[in-house]
Amino acid sequence: MTPTVGVLALQGDVREHVRMLERCAVRAVPVRRERELGVVDGIVIPGGESSTIDKLLRAFELFEPLQKAIRDGLPAFGSCAGMILLADRVLDGIEGQQTLGGLDVTVRRNAFGRQVDSFEAELAVEGVEGAPFHAVFIRAPWVESVGPQAQVLGTVSAGPAAGRIVAVRQGRVIATSFHPEITDDDRVHRVFVEIVRENS
Repeated sequence: MTPTVGVLALQGDVREHVRMLERCAVRAVPVRRERELGVVDGIVIPGGESSTIDKLLRAFELFEPLQKAIRDGLPAFGSCAGMILLADRVLDGIEGQQTLGGLDVTVRRNAFGRQVDSFEAELAVEGVEGAPFHAVFIRAPWVESVGPQAQVLGTVSAGPAAGRIVAVRQGRVIATSFHPEITDDDRVHRVFVEIVRENS
């Protein structure tokens, strides 16, 4: 049976994630309502603006259902803003900003700087076989600290950000600071799809 993976479609890189997931031979669907969440085997939270997505989740009455689904074991993958939303703790968030949680990490919002500070780097990511992953960082967060329940999957290896944690996993939840959805490399998505398949 082909798994169905939802992409939270309130704001951000929705089409790009749908395209990547379809390349991984799953059914990819946009999720904007609780009833749509109820039929997916996994959820992707895209890059975008984390505080805006937080507000829209509440406006669409999706925050609590999605938070509960992740707590109950729904596989989840967040890129950039999605990483912030999946973190248990956030630094430099706006006043009142909430997260869904699921990762025992502290994330610093916009840690790498503004849009003009965007950069690209070759990363070794645990679970991603083959050549280093070409990662694109746009106003990206980084993981400031990792609690005992989460594991580090990747760090920046060179430059001013060397040693910064940019990919993490906790059980069925994974997140990256970078945007694999805007590259032509589907290997990170394949790691997530394998988690979904194992859980289905």
